[in-house]
Amino acid sequence: MALGLLVVLGLILPGPLVAQDSPGPEKNYYVYACAESEDEVALIRFGPGGTQVVKTITVGSFPAEIEGPHGLNVSPDGRHWFVTLAHGFPYGSVHKYETGSDEWVADATLGLFPATLDISASTGLMYVVNFNLHGKMEPSSISVVETSTMIEVARYPSGVMPHGSRLSPDGKKHYFVNMMDDNLVEVDALKFEQARSMKFPGGMATMSDGGMDHSSMDHSGGGHMEPTIQPTWVTRPTVNNKVYVAGNKSNTIFEVDLADWKITRRFEDTAAGPYNLDVTPDGNILLATYKKSQAVGFWDLQTGKELAKVKTSRSVPHGVVISKDGLYAFVTIEGKGAEPGTVEVYHIATQRRVGLAEIGKQAGGIVFWKAE
Repeated sequence: MALGLLVVLGLILPGPLVAQDSPGPEKNYYVYACAESEDEVALIRFGPGGTQVVKTITVGSFPAEIEGPHGLNVSPDGRHWFVTLAHGFPYGSVHKYETGSDEWVADATLGLFPATLDISASTGLMYVVNFNLHGKMEPSSISVVETSTMIEVARYPSGVMPHGSRLSPDGKKHYFVNMMDDNLVEVDALKFEQARSMKFPGGMATMSDGGMDHSSMDHSGGGHMEPTIQPTWVTRPTVNNKVYVAGNKSNTIFEVDLADWKITRRFEDTAAGPYNLDVTPDGNILLATYKKSQAVGFWDLQTGKELAKVKTSRSVPHGVVISKDGLYAFVTIEGKGAEPGTVEVYHIATQRRVGLAEIGKQAGGIVFWKAE
C-alpha cells in the first residue's frame, strides 16, 4: 500500500515504510499469521521483492461460525504447522497442516478456548494451554498432544486463564503464566507434573466479586481475586537461562533466572500493556508489543534499557516473532472494527519498520517458518 494512501486513511507512519538506512533482506523470510475474526491463516513472504501475502488458508470446520484461529506453531522439522481454533461445540481444537502445500492433515479436540502452543523437538509432544475465556473464572488445563497421531495423550491442571505456552530447548520443562493468578509455572514436561510456581510481587491484592470489568471476556464476577500483574506471556528460556514475562496490567516486564528461580530484574518503564515478547537467539535484544499503546519496544538486555519505542501503523499490537538469524522481527496488529489486520516487519539492529502486509481482521498469532 502506498504511503499516500496510508495518510488518507489516517494511518500516519513514523518515517518511511521501508527505512532507507536499514539494509534490505538478502533472502526470503516466511511467517504464518492468524486472522482471528476471519478464520484465516496467511502465509507472508518478506524478501528482496518486498512484503507479500503469498497465500491465505481458510481454517475451521464450521463455515457459518467464526471459530477464532488463535495460536500458531511450526514443527521442529518445518514440515507441518499447527493452529488452535478457540471456539467449537463445545470445545476448541488444534489442526495440523503441511507446510508448502498447506493441506489439512488432522485435528484433535482439546479443552475450552485452546490458545498458545509449543512443540518439543525431542519428543514430538505439543503443549497447548486451554485459556478458558468463557464461563466461570476457574482453574483450567494444559493439553498434551502427540503430533504424529494427533491424539491428546495427557491433560494436566493449570491456574485461571493460562497463556504463553513455551518449552525449554531440551523439551524437558514447560513454562506458562496464569493470567488471573499472577503467577509463572514450570512443569516437568515428561512427567506432566508441576515443578515450581512463582507468584509475582504485588499480585492478587483484592477480592473481586463483580467489581472487575470482565464484560469483554464473559468472565463477570465469580469471586476470584483480582490480579494486579496480569501476566500474558512468557518467553522460551534464553541462552542465559532466563525467561521474560509480560505484566500486562502492571506495565512491567520481569526477568526470571531459572537456575535460582527468582526475579532478577524488573523493566518498569514500559509503555502501557506489554502483551507478547520474543528474544533474539543470542539473548541480547527483547521485543515487546504494547497492546494498549500502539507501539513496539526494543530492549537491550545487557543494559536493561529500552533502545526504541516505535509507533505501529494501526492500533492493538498483538504477537511478535523473531527470525532464527536474529535480524528481523514480525509483529501482528489487530486493528479495530472493520480495519484489516496487519503484519509489520522490523529490522532489529536499526529498530526501523521495513515491511508491511495487510491480512484478515484481528491479526493475532504468528510464527516464523523459514528463510531461504
